[in-house]
Amino acid sequence: MIPAQFGYVRPESVDEAVASLAEAGEDAKVLAGGQSLLPLMRLRLAYPEALIDLDRVAELRGVRDDGDALFIGAMTTHHDVVRDPLVHAHAPLLAQATATVADPAVRHRGTFGGSLVHADPAGDLPAVTLALDAVFVARSPRGIREIPAADFFVDLLTSALEPDELLTGVRVPKLGEGWGCHYEKFHRTAQAWAIVGVACAVRRSNGTVAEARIALTNMASRPVRAHAVETAVAGGPVSLDAFRSAAGAAAEGTDPPADLHGSAEYRRHLARVLTARALATAAGAP
Repeated sequence: MIPAQFGYVRPESVDEAVASLAEAGEDAKVLAGGQSLLPLMRLRLAYPEALIDLDRVAELRGVRDDGDALFIGAMTTHHDVVRDPLVHAHAPLLAQATATVADPAVRHRGTFGGSLVHADPAGDLPAVTLALDAVFVARSPRGIREIPAADFFVDLLTSALEPDELLTGVRVPKLGEGWGCHYEKFHRTAQAWAIVGVACAVRRSNGTVAEARIALTNMASRPVRAHAVETAVAGGPVSLDAFRSAAGAAAEGTDPPADLHGSAEYRRHLARVLTARALATAAGAP
């Protein structure tokens, strides 16, 4: 199909992009990699009156050291996130999950920020940012606003960004010594959306689990933390049996969808199994 008619703006700086977005009004959309938005426009499931194309805004690209965190520009491609040495050194969970996004062609065009703002609960990256306690940085004519990941994802395909706000990047806290991590994903075929995914980071100390962070993909209309499992494993042994027992609570507080790929109960079962696997791998359980 052919998209509906729309206006087009191609700013070259963040200031220009913010001004263009504010001027265009609520019916404008920001075009980042376009891997999600353009198919929706072709199907006329989205029909913005204006597109703000960020392709020329160079300051939105790249990964930089920001002290106790990494700052990842919103227009950084998935491919660049996967290959970045700072990400591998300080946020390996993000590199692992991003490497599973779609296929190489999509990863070369799709962007880190675009995927997150799209806020698809079946996407891999929202759960990772939630597990890592990331902070989203947005700009508008009113200034800069920082939004914790726990508040950023509101509902299905809905983020906390206001219509005139532009995501400029995400601050991802560094994982220090003693942390292990793993992204466990179950999907029908290679390159398909996750039926269920688990983002897991575990900090070991003196042979026990000092702290665990676990977030689930596609188990509700937004990514959710498995707080019951985190509490159950904290202070306990690094043991496969202990992880399996704790993972029994993985589906608590979730509301998984039911579709052609699986029932809600099937997804709850997957969440329990995949959480145990993710914990064991992240913690290096024997």
